[in-house]
Amino acid sequence: MKKLVIIPDSFKGTLSSARICELVSGCAQRIFPGCEVRSIPVADGGEGSVDAFLAAVGGERVSLEVTGPWFERCASFSGLLDGGGTAVIEMAAAAGLPMVGERRDPGATTTFGVGELLLDAARRGAKRIILGLGGSATNDGGCGAAAAAGVRFYNAAGESFVPTGGTLGDIARIDASGLDGALRALEITAMCDIDNPMTGPNGAAYVFGPQKGADPAMVESLDAGLRHLAELLRRDVHADVEKLPGAGAAGAMGAGMAALFGARLRAGIETVLDVVGFDEAIADADAVITGEGKLDSQSLGGKVVIGVARRAAAQSKRVIALVGGADYGAEAAWAEGVTAVFAINRLPQDFELLKPHSEENLVFAAENILRLLKSAGM
Repeated sequence: MKKLVIIPDSFKGTLSSARICELVSGCAQRIFPGCEVRSIPVADGGEGSVDAFLAAVGGERVSLEVTGPWFERCASFSGLLDGGGTAVIEMAAAAGLPMVGERRDPGATTTFGVGELLLDAARRGAKRIILGLGGSATNDGGCGAAAAAGVRFYNAAGESFVPTGGTLGDIARIDASGLDGALRALEITAMCDIDNPMTGPNGAAYVFGPQKGADPAMVESLDAGLRHLAELLRRDVHADVEKLPGAGAAGAMGAGMAALFGARLRAGIETVLDVVGFDEAIADADAVITGEGKLDSQSLGGKVVIGVARRAAAQSKRVIALVGGADYGAEAAWAEGVTAVFAINRLPQDFELLKPHSEENLVFAAENILRLLKSAGM
């Protein structure tokens, strides 16, 4: 083998994408001395997206203080990729679920800090922003971020306020004319890997509200607030985003980004593959190794493994998926361009017993795959 491209997602809770790249690269260099290895760690919108982009293409991590999910001041960050033209932001760095700990309340938390991150990137001269929608603790439809960027929300008394998930119903009027000019001139891509609409039984509140701390009564209230917001976006902003695929991402942040910031909602892996120059990277590769923690029906909807496979199939490249587990029906990945799927876990043990052995299990599986490829004359 002369060239191998490694492009995995993280195995959540066990291995980062960067560590997987490191381990598989070591196997390749042992078994195929002199082989060129291109490592591209991936995160497709959630935590780790900034670091993954910086590792893949280079750039600078920018630290700053913003407003956290409970309106507290907190340390945050973004990434400015080499060349200075593209900034990467993960909303989890300002409004993420881990930031609230046990204090989960999607009715009261805000995305205001995400708007501050967007403004900071624009004022640093970025011409394009990639925003990862994932891991949020919020359900405010992106209104907090929009308020930070200059959009005004007024109640029935004509007072301006910053809406949260629980106060969306108090909005009487939206004035988007004050959106910061630096942001108006930018191309914004919001990475999301779900196609849920803004409202309804498959929408932001019903599907994702409970994991953020919403009980059934709150879920109904949050959905009602989002339905009210959708009406106002149609009336005041002339943006009909309620049924837009992905509008329900991150507490309907997808809807707010599309309607109030003019952002394009796009699958995270497609954005990543374009930015890192994936098509060019695999042009002379003999094989591609990808992976994620669990290959299941969500994966088949177009997450990392399938996104990589579809693009690689256009060049008739071998794609091998290393996964923590493969659910029933995972064989459907073959039709999407995956050559073969290998689960790394060697014994039928509980996850808590397997977890400490994740690295050695990954190496064992990778070495076996590469040894097989070598015996086949690659």
